[in-house]
Amino acid sequence: MTFRTRKIGFGKTAAVVTLVVAALCGLFATPAQARPKDKLENRPYADLKRWHLGFSIGMCMQDLKFTHNGYVTPEGQQWFTEIPSWNPGINVQVLADLRLHKYLNLRFSPGMSFSFKTAEMRDHVSGDTRRQDMKSVYVIAPLDLKISGDRLRNSRPYVTLGAMGAFDVSKKRTEYLQFNTFDAYLTVGLGCDFYLPFFKFNPEIKFCFGLTDILRHDRPDLEDDPEMFKITQSLSKVKSKMFMITFYFE
Repeated sequence: MTFRTRKIGFGKTAAVVTLVVAALCGLFATPAQARPKDKLENRPYADLKRWHLGFSIGMCMQDLKFTHNGYVTPEGQQWFTEIPSWNPGINVQVLADLRLHKYLNLRFSPGMSFSFKTAEMRDHVSGDTRRQDMKSVYVIAPLDLKISGDRLRNSRPYVTLGAMGAFDVSKKRTEYLQFNTFDAYLTVGLGCDFYLPFFKFNPEIKFCFGLTDILRHDRPDLEDDPEMFKITQSLSKVKSKMFMITFYFE
C-alpha cells in the first residue's frame, strides 16, 4: 500500500514536527512536575553505562533537488523535473551508543531504509508530462554526536550532529533518470530521552542534507534512445534531502 502526502516546504515540515516532539516532551514531563514531592526516577543509572545497544524503527521521506541547465532539444523542448509529492518510507536500524562524557555520546546506527518517490518531468513549451516511479532500498550508516541536556525526572532533551552514508542496493533499470549507488549526508537531529521502567524510549527527528551530485550523467544504455536521454541532458546536478522520524528503544 502506498501513502501519498502533499508536498510542502522543507522548513514548514520541520516546524510542524518539531512542535509535535516538543508536545510529546511536555506530555511526558508534566506528570512529574505536577507532583514535586514524587522524586522517583526510572533507571537512574542508565546514563552511566560506558556503552549500550538498542534498536529503532521509523519513517523517512526523501526529496530531490533538481538543478536545471536550460538545455533545449533540437525539437525546441525544454524539460523541467520535480518531485510533486512525498511518499513515506520505512527505516529499521540497530544502535551502538558509546558514552564520551556526561553530556556527549557517540552513536552508530546502521540499518535499512525503504523509500518510494515519483519524479514528474514536464516540457515547458508543450506541457507534455512524463513520470518515473523510483523505489529504493538503502543501506544506511549514520554516525552521530549526541549532545544531551540535564535530566528532568524521567526526560532528557538532546540534539545530534553527524554524517550518514547511504548505499542504494536496489536493482538498476533503464529509466529516464538513474542515480549513483552512494550518497553522503550531513545530519542534524532533535529528540528527547524518556526513561521508562524497563527501557529508554527516544522519539527523534532528523534532517539529512545530501552532499554529492547523485545523477548518473553517463548513460551508455540510452545512446540509441535520445528521447529518454534528453531528460538527463536538461539537468546539471541532483542532490538529495531526507527527513526521518525515528523511535529508539534502548
